Parts: sequence; C-alpha cells; structure tokens
Amino acid sequence: MKLLLINNMFQGIWADTGFSNLYWDNGIMIFVGLALIVLSIKFNLKPILLIPLALGIVIGNIPFMHSTPYPLGIYAEGSILHYLFFGVLKGIYPALIFLGLGAMVDLSPMIANPKLIILGAAAQVGILVTFLGAIILGFPVAHSASIAIIGGADGNTAIFLTSQLAAGLGNLPEAAKVQGLIGPVAIAAYLYMALVPVIQPPIMKLLTTRKERLIRMKPQRTVSRNEKIAFPLVFLLLTTFVAPAALPLLGMFFFGNILKESGLTKQLAGTVSTVLIDIVVILIGITVGASTQADVFLKWESILIFMLGAMSFMVATAGGIMFAKVMNLFLKKENQINPLIGAAGVAAVPDSARIAHEMGQKEDSTNHLISHAMAPNIAGIIGSAVTAGLLLAFIL
Repeated sequence: MKLLLINNMFQGIWADTGFSNLYWDNGIMIFVGLALIVLSIKFNLKPILLIPLALGIVIGNIPFMHSTPYPLGIYAEGSILHYLFFGVLKGIYPALIFLGLGAMVDLSPMIANPKLIILGAAAQVGILVTFLGAIILGFPVAHSASIAIIGGADGNTAIFLTSQLAAGLGNLPEAAKVQGLIGPVAIAAYLYMALVPVIQPPIMKLLTTRKERLIRMKPQRTVSRNEKIAFPLVFLLLTTFVAPAALPLLGMFFFGNILKESGLTKQLAGTVSTVLIDIVVILIGITVGASTQADVFLKWESILIFMLGAMSFMVATAGGIMFAKVMNLFLKKENQINPLIGAAGVAAVPDSARIAHEMGQKEDSTNHLISHAMAPNIAGIIGSAVTAGLLLAFIL
C-alpha cells in the first residue's frame, strides 16, 4: 500500500513537470531561442534586441499543465506575462521606444542635405511591393500590411501596425488572426535588422560599380541651433498631417528630439534615451518572444512571413540604391550622391548607415560616408512610420 502511494506521488510529481508535458514543437522553439542567444553573442548580432527576444521564446515555450492554478503562459488570463504583453497589444512599447530614439538621434544630416530624405522614402518601395505580393499570394489585406512593414527593418513599427490593425478590426474573427502575427512579424523584423551586415553588402555591391562606390560627397554644412529646433516641429506637422494614424509614433519621436535639441531638458532627454528605452527594450523583447508559443508560431504561414519579409527588406535596400543612381542623372558631378548610402534608407539605425560607410571605406579608406548615410537612415525611421500610418488609414 505504501509503495503504491509513493508510486502515485512520484507519478503525480512527474505529470506536473515540464518533461512530461514537452511536445516536439515546444522543443523546436526552445532550441531556436537558445540558438539565437548563442549566435547573437558569438557574432554580436544586435544582442540588445536578440537576447531578450530569444530568451522570451524559450520562456514562452516552457511546457506546463494548463490546469495549474498559477497561470504561466502569455495568453493565460492573470499571468504576469499576459499583463506585460498589454504594452505590445496596445502599441505602448513601440511609442516609448520612438520617444527614446528621437532623443538619441541627430537630425542635422537631414537638415544639411534635405534631398537625402528622399532616399529614406524611396526605400519604402519594399513595403509597397511586398504588400501587393502578399495580397496576390492570398493573404488578407491586414495580414499583407503587417508582413510588408517588415521591409522597414523596424520591429517597433511592425508591432505597432499589427497591434493597431488587430485593435481596429474589433471583434471580427480576423482580429485574433492579425494579433497572432505580432510574434512572427516582430521577430522577422528584428532578425533582419540584426542581419543587416550579412544581407545588405552583397546587394550593395551587386547594384553599384566601383566608380559609384568611390564617389566623394561634399562635406555637410554646419546646422544652426534654431534649425535643429524648428526642423522637428515642422516635420511633426508635415508627417502627421499626411499620416495622422502614425501620430503615436511620430509624435513621440519628434517630442524626444525636441527634448534633446532644446538644450534645456537634458535630464529628460537623457532619461528617455537611456534608462527608459533600455527598460522598454527588455519588456518588448521578453513579451514578444514569449508570444511565439509553438502552437501559434510553428505554422506554414510563419515560414511564408519570413520569406516575404526577407524579400521586402531586400527590395527596400535595392530601392534606396537605385533611386540614388537615378538622382545622380540629374545632379551636377560635384553634388552627386554615393549610391551606397541609399541602402541606409531602411530604418535599421545606425547599422545600415554604418554598413554603407564601411562599404565605401573598402574602396577608399579616406571616404567618410557615415554622416551622409545617417540622413536616409533617420528618414527611414520616419518613412516607415508614415507608411504604417497610411496603411492603417487605408485598411481600417
């Protein structure tokens, strides 16, 4: 009798462990999460983004009994992760990250050479092409918009657009399906952002000649303090009047920049660009990662999303480069643009700008493109947010 009780006790303990509830699909996702952590650390692939995201994937796929009185999963009412995920579902975290980004970046390159802003807009062609391509492949319009925005290489904008589309669809069955895209779409966007040094250089080299990569651009003029203060105010009004639905992102971005450039709110600018943005990156990484539970994530649709996202990112990179080449046809020789900086039109700040600079230095070590490349790079952030706002207005 005692042996039977002991046996039942151990069987009960075993039944409550993750080992007895582990399915192959959860195991795959845990392996993916651990592999991303290792790769991120070994190859320095945006660890500040990928480590929280990858650890979230591991946490979200730890198996547990659904009958437990202590809800653990991100989709379980009452769990801590469920409450933290609220900031993703309502677009709170992306808006706060845009606030921090605004306080971090210097808009001087855009002010000094406004024509480079066009390159940030040109890179958005990847979003448009993929949006139409996804519709042709049979994805619903809302799904297509969420997938296409991956081409901006900005996970925050991707999360914002997807969450707002899901909220805008209300109680329609489509809303839950769109909400389920947050994990795959965000991970694809963040992953391609981390893989900028791998994906972009071959495209840049393929689409440019050595002569074009050697183009030296004129030094940028000095931008006054008044210009730095006026520019974000003017651009705030211009972009939000064009795409009012993007106000949560663009409003916070330019607010952060005004905090920085006013010179009178350094403490606030310092807080939002360091402490606040670090906290939000941790929260958004863990929660988005944890939302990729195997039964939600491991679907053919997720694989197709990654493939379309890659296409969107590559087309966006090519679009910026090719538009720079077209602009050069109408510019005097002394004002010509090095097409390499067109690739910086995606919103992967500052990685795309740095890669453009490094590609130029491989041809000529004295050619400094970083300051020029930052103009389309920052314009890419703004451009992806405007595009997201326009897609929201079009669909809802």
